[in-house]
Amino acid sequence: MATVKEMPTDDPLFGKGTVRADGRKMHDMYLFEVKKPGDSKGAWDYYNLLSTLPAEQALKPLSESDCPLVKKS
Repeated sequence: MATVKEMPTDDPLFGKGTVRADGRKMHDMYLFEVKKPGDSKGAWDYYNLLSTLPAEQALKPLSESDCPLVKKS
């Protein structure tokens, strides 16, 4: 498990990220807007990316984790 937490991740569903000490997958979150049919330029052109929220802002901080594997200081 230590090796998994040291390696960066990249999967089709959540994209690039890391696995934190408490086991949470850290990855950016995205806000998309669905395009109007006339704005789509081809197959799979359905969304406009409006903003990206970094993982550190989008997910609960490690200091607030309830995981018993993470030692509280």
